[in-house]
Amino acid sequence: MSKRKLKRQLSLVQLVMLGTIGTLGAQIFVLTGEAAALSGPATLLALFLAGLVTYVIAANYAEMATSFPETGGAMTYVREAYGNGLLSFLVGSMDCLSSTFFAALSAVGFGLSLNILVPAIPIVPAAIAILVFFSLLNIFGVGMVGNAQVTLGIIQLVFFGIYVAAAFLSPNGFHWDILIPDGKFFIYPDAWTNFSKLLRTIALIYIAYVGFEVIADDAEEAKDPDRALPRAFLLSVTLVMLINIVMVSAALGTIPWPQLAGSNTVLTDTVARTIPRWGVTLMAICGVETMLTTINSAMLSATREAFTLSRDGVWPKVLTRLSRRRTPYAAIILVGLCSILVAATGVVDFLSYISSSGYMFVLFWASLSMIQLRKKYPDLRRPFKVPFFPLTAYIAAGMGLFIVVFTEPRSLAFGAGLLGLLALLRYVGPPISDWVWVHFKPKEPNQDRILISAASPTTIESLTHLAAIITRATQDNYICVMSVILPSPEFSMESARWLAKNVRPQKMSVINQLLEKASTENVPLYTKLRAAPTVSEGILAEIEGRDNVRLLLTGWPGQMDAHALVENPVKIVLQKAHTNVAVVLDRGLHKVQNILVPVGGGIHSRMALRLAYEIAEAEEARVTALRVITKEDKTDETEAEESEDQTLWLGEVVEEAVLSVPECFTLRVAQAKTAPEGILTEATQHPYDLMVIGASEEWQLNTKLFGSVDDWVAEHAPCSVILCRRYEPIPMAWLRYQVKRMEREYEQDDLPKMNEREDNQIL
Repeated sequence: MSKRKLKRQLSLVQLVMLGTIGTLGAQIFVLTGEAAALSGPATLLALFLAGLVTYVIAANYAEMATSFPETGGAMTYVREAYGNGLLSFLVGSMDCLSSTFFAALSAVGFGLSLNILVPAIPIVPAAIAILVFFSLLNIFGVGMVGNAQVTLGIIQLVFFGIYVAAAFLSPNGFHWDILIPDGKFFIYPDAWTNFSKLLRTIALIYIAYVGFEVIADDAEEAKDPDRALPRAFLLSVTLVMLINIVMVSAALGTIPWPQLAGSNTVLTDTVARTIPRWGVTLMAICGVETMLTTINSAMLSATREAFTLSRDGVWPKVLTRLSRRRTPYAAIILVGLCSILVAATGVVDFLSYISSSGYMFVLFWASLSMIQLRKKYPDLRRPFKVPFFPLTAYIAAGMGLFIVVFTEPRSLAFGAGLLGLLALLRYVGPPISDWVWVHFKPKEPNQDRILISAASPTTIESLTHLAAIITRATQDNYICVMSVILPSPEFSMESARWLAKNVRPQKMSVINQLLEKASTENVPLYTKLRAAPTVSEGILAEIEGRDNVRLLLTGWPGQMDAHALVENPVKIVLQKAHTNVAVVLDRGLHKVQNILVPVGGGIHSRMALRLAYEIAEAEEARVTALRVITKEDKTDETEAEESEDQTLWLGEVVEEAVLSVPECFTLRVAQAKTAPEGILTEATQHPYDLMVIGASEEWQLNTKLFGSVDDWVAEHAPCSVILCRRYEPIPMAWLRYQVKRMEREYEQDDLPKMNEREDNQIL
């Protein structure tokens, strides 16, 4: 099956801002003091060399990203070059974890800057709070993330401009003799020490240049990727290098480097001299704002990498789930939680080394991948080709290897241990998971009985026929046809109980016919009488008295007003029964050849798919899984993209319901003004014998049986209809309903055009 795709909605400006502004905060605000302690004024040379190397790496990425404009960045290139094996898994996992650590580092930097502005605010709780905020922002949509990055980036550049202008124009600001004291650019006496410290500084501060990797991770969401991606890569590296060098020069030329060594507040220390009255407050605000852009960018990158790992089948598949806005919300939640746990440590330099070494491992293999890709796919379409190949690939890989070697030993050991753990999980994790599931899975009740409520003689035959079909498909069920004996003014409850215990159901002519038919169909069936004050109480008592009812089948009660619906036995059972329920509207349910299943994606439509599959297996029928999307003002291109994405999504839902997409299934996406119209049009235009519909969340309300869409479609469909509700605990059902309701309210406020579509869609 093809892979689901993210929506292309990032412009060139948004890409550049994501690649530029998103990486400036952590290095300038948090790591400049650490870098000064290592190399003094030579920190500027480290920044320049890191920038030159990044040009080479970014050019390599520009070629690969335009050749494979997909989410995932380095993992995608390694996978295409070397296959979807251990190396691809390690590169993708390290890329995701490095971005996660970077987000945590930036969050800690946010806490430090905010603490300067408001000392009463604790650093770690502030870091955790901002990670929660950006997790929610990512869930709401990448367009919002991109717009936020542009806005924050413009504000940040204004702040940086004020800082630089003050540093170079103030009499207390930049001086050459402070930048290079005694004319010594290098602070160590011998060349080897200076060289090794320089490489170690590059390893520390290289995290300031990884923004272009964010662009690669989001290539699948870029508009006009052939032109936008190469420009975004090169522009972002240029801007990052210039801003870094100018900003650090201003700091080291204003305060002697020994005084800045080890400081986490270099910019505020500097601006306190150049703008004494309000400079610290200004830079603290800038620090807070800058860290926001960094977190924004890092989390976007990490979540897309997690999504790709899941989509390629090497991380849990649940992380591929997309929201209505086509954002990978499950991956976002995971990355957000991991970032929060890491940020809780509050260790700045260690987090930076881990992020840098992880990125260099990724960049090393990504650079080598380009050599393999040129050999493997010589005729591949390459909108951008890097000059001086293969020299660029070898330079990038070699520099990455050097930086990893000179990384701080603790973080290097941590990274090596992390790689070892990931490799172990790759090979040992699945067998262990399977073993644990087999030996420790929770015991479930033995649900092997289909219970039929024989409330009306006119529906018993069709319900039994349907139950027989399902029984033949599952092979381990038997059918119980139950009648409820009710008391009356002339017939006491005691008499009803006596009859239920002593009268044989076989004496009833309808029941006797069923038994004869069951024997010819070779399905196990028995009958039962139960005395109860009401039909619904009798059915519920039967379900609660024994835990082996897999499915309750009952007849369709027809349309009724709200008052009558509340007291109807089917509605009461639907709301209270602790088992799956299916209500059948029979319009000639004999031989089933074609089944229609409208799919909305909720647990009830998954039950509908499973039920339709079981019927199709027994009857050798075909199933059409239908997804209806409402018409909006779209171009042909966006309509095609939406249709393709919905078809892929539909396939994923079918896979979740029946473990694969069987040959008897057809996936169909249709457009209509409303979901009910689309379903009815499909049912009318094709010869369907049966429609199986999952309940909407409205089944919990007293005003609808299964929901406004379901009830209307059942009444107007030309074929027989089964409406089904999957059992889940009441608190969980209530929670899901509240979440859906809040989503609708949000979308009504934010996206008026989506209002009608969401109200009519089957959940």
